[in-house]
Amino acid sequence: MVTTRPQPFPLVTARLRLRPFQEGDIAAFTAYRADPDVARYQSWESFSVEDGLRFWQRQRERTFAVPDTWFQVAIADLETDALLGDLALHFLTDPRQVELGFTLAPAQQGRGIAREAIRRMLDWLLTEGEVHRVHAVTDALNEPAHRLLRGLGFRQEAHHIENIFFKGAWGDELVFALLAREWATRSDRR
Repeated sequence: MVTTRPQPFPLVTARLRLRPFQEGDIAAFTAYRADPDVARYQSWESFSVEDGLRFWQRQRERTFAVPDTWFQVAIADLETDALLGDLALHFLTDPRQVELGFTLAPAQQGRGIAREAIRRMLDWLLTEGEVHRVHAVTDALNEPAHRLLRGLGFRQEAHHIENIFFKGAWGDELVFALLAREWATRSDRR
C-alpha cells in the first residue's frame, strides 16, 4: 500500500501555479463558488462567506494524499498569484486511486486554464505521485467537462441513469477514468 506522500507543491506551468489554499484566497473562492452558473453542476446550492471561512479552516488541517480524504488545490496565476479556480483530489481508501474534480471562476473559463492545471496535476499524480488510476464523475449534462476530460485522454467508463437525486430531480452521471500506463503513452502530456 502506498503511504501518505509529501506535498508536491508548488506545481508550475507556463501560466499557472498549483498550490495549497491560502487565507487570502477566501474572497475569490467564495465569489466564484457563489455564482449560480458555477454551482449548476456542483454539490452546493449556494456558497456564503461563512462557507468560505469553514472551507479555509478545514483545508488548514488537511494533509496531502491521506487515504479517504479530499484535498483542494488552488489554481493560481503564475505572475500575480490570484486565485483562478481549484482542483479537488479525493484520495480513495487505496491512495493509488484518486477522484478528480475541478472548478473555475467564470472569467477564467474557456481560456485553457482547467486543461493546463489538470494536465500538470495528472503528470505529477500518474508519474511522480505513484497513482495508478484517476477518475472523475460529472453530471451527464455538463458537456464542457466531458470535452475537457476526453481531450485529456480520459475514457468514459459508465453512464449511470438517474442514480442521484440532485437539486430536486433525478439526474444521470458519467464516470471518466485514466490509467497511469495510458497517460505515459500520450505525447501531449506536458
